[in-house]
Formats: sequence, structure tokens, C-alpha cells
Amino acid sequence: MDLQLPDASHPVRQKFRVFLAEHPSPSGRDLAEAGYVVPHWPAPWGLDADPLSQLLIDDELKLAGIKRPINPIGIGWAGPTLLAGGSTEQQDRYLPRLLSGEDFWCQLFSEPDAGSDLSAIRTTAHRDGEEFVISGSKIWTSYGHIARYGILLARTNSEVERHHGISYFVCPMDLPGITIRPLVDMTGDHAFNEVFFDEVRIPAECLVGELNEGWTLAKVTLMNERVSLSGEGALWGRGPTVDDLLELVRSDPRPLAPSLRRRLVDVVIEAEVLALLRQRLVSSVLAGRTLGPEASVRKALADEHGQHVMLLATDLAGLAGQLQGFGPHGTKESDALGWSHGFLYSQALTIGGGTKAVQRNIIGERILGLPRDLEG
Repeated sequence: MDLQLPDASHPVRQKFRVFLAEHPSPSGRDLAEAGYVVPHWPAPWGLDADPLSQLLIDDELKLAGIKRPINPIGIGWAGPTLLAGGSTEQQDRYLPRLLSGEDFWCQLFSEPDAGSDLSAIRTTAHRDGEEFVISGSKIWTSYGHIARYGILLARTNSEVERHHGISYFVCPMDLPGITIRPLVDMTGDHAFNEVFFDEVRIPAECLVGELNEGWTLAKVTLMNERVSLSGEGALWGRGPTVDDLLELVRSDPRPLAPSLRRRLVDVVIEAEVLALLRQRLVSSVLAGRTLGPEASVRKALADEHGQHVMLLATDLAGLAGQLQGFGPHGTKESDALGWSHGFLYSQALTIGGGTKAVQRNIIGERILGLPRDLEG
């Protein structure tokens, strides 16, 4: 498949370059108002851009060295869900500052006893006049300590089948009764949090979609999450790649042990397979097909690939790989791309955003047509 893009004469490129001439250093708000943050979204939030136009805009942003606002959960997960089920008033209120990056968002889904099985959540919300009262706790809330808003799942009816008793809310993170406790992971970073709700009162207008039907919207969020987490880098679209590892190996005159050479070949093959799979997904979109469980295929492969790359980088460093801050050459200089930090971080890849077991269940059931459970 040939994904060669049209040259500078294409109208989409010309339009972007006019915008760039008028905004040589565009802010997040500039990009959002012009529709360049999410060009495939409908107007006024995007440009109703077809897949080819989106690829051209992405290319122009890259050529100009312009980065979109950093708000991964807001732009990647909350925004599409608000488009799918939010009211016009909710979209007008939240989307402008969400897209510009001025309001950072977090996700309040997982609980201590309901991680992979979100339908088992116990956090409750009961109606009291023009408010809902929220009680319970969430865990693994990325960047909840800096977020302005969160997307929240809570149980609003315990008398019905559990998927149908859940509602979806926008939760302001500064409400009285919310306590945020940091969780420092083994890399030493504070990204995760526990969030406790002690009879927190949320305005009824924060309910997204229909009461007790939040599971439908949760699936929209989760599908966008899996697409967002399957990018190009070895660490959920970020961090070093196989090419970076190869460059380090080639610059080292010492011969590789046969076992390490075989593993290096394996991760190169994995990277090529993932690149071809990405091309297949892009070609499907260009052909007008809507992606579904195929996103789980790429995420399942990409997660394990990231772990393979980072483990190999650590092993290439030999005994020095056991020390913090050392890269594949066994020196601190070779860790400029963050190999040692990446090795620790990579352990979460097959857990976050849907465990590898969940991804394989989706692939088995929705792509291969296998039964949900084996008969006893």
C-alpha cells in the first residue's frame, strides 16, 4: 500500500500555510479555534476533515515543528465521548478549553475492586434535587492532582443488570469532599492517584447522556483510549523506538552475543509488523471504514513489543543495566532517551488501558467469533 502524501500544492497544505503565516507561533487556543487540534471532528470543533486531509494536516504540523495542546485524556477520550452523548450546552461549555489545553482532564473509572471489569464499580451516585451525591473511591487516576475536570462512572441503580445501572458524569475536581492521594510508581513519578468521594455534590447538569445508560458512553471512551495508546513509540506512543536501539547497537564496535542478536532481530520484526498493521488501519480509514476491535489487536502487540524493546535495552547494558540511569551501552550518556526509566515504565503497558487478557478476549470474541465462555 502506498501512503505517499500529496505535495505542497494540495489545497489543505495551502490553507494551513496561510494559517501559519497569520499565526507564526500558534497557541493552543489558536489551533483549537482553527480546527487543527482535531480536524476530523465536525465543525465548529474540527474541520470535518476526511482521513487524507487529516494526514496532510498532521504532516504540516510536523514540518512546522508545532505540537498540539497536551491534554491526552481530555482530547483523546473525554472529548469524543462528549461529542457522542453530551448535550449542546455541555459541548459548548467544556470543549473549547478542553481542545486548547487550558482545562486538563482525568479519568475516574477504575476502582480497587473494579479494574478490568468496570461494570463491577461500587462508587454510587444518588439524586438529591438538582444534584447527585457521589460516594466511593477511584484508583490509578492519571494526573488527577492537576486536572480541572474528570470523566466519572458511578452506579445510579443497583436493582438492574449491572451494565444498565451506571451513569456517566463530568466531575469538577475542586468540589468539596474530593480527596486526592498520590500514588508514586516504581519509576519515582507521581502520575497516578487515589481519589475519594465523601458525599460529593455534583450538579445534575453534569450527567452526560441518559441516566443509567453510561455504559454505552464508557465503551466510546475505552475504544478511543485503546487507539490513543497504540502510537509509534515503544511506550504508548512515546519514548525510544527500535530504530533508536539499532542506532546504539551499530555505534558499538563490540560484537553481540548470538542470543542478543536473535532478540534484536525479533524486535525489529515486531516493529515492522506493527508498522504494516498501522498502514492497514490507516488504509481502512482512508477507505471509509470505521475501526472497531481492530484497535485491540495493535494495542496487544504494541504493549508487548514495548516491553521486549526495553528489556533488551537493559540486557544490552549488561550489569550496568541494573543501575538507574544507564542505557544499552552501559553508560549514562547512552541513556539520553530514558532507557532505564522506560524499562520500569514498560511494566505497566500490558495493564493500563485494558489488560492484555482483556484485549485478547475482545479479539477472540469480536474478531475471531469465539464463545465468551467455555462450557463446563
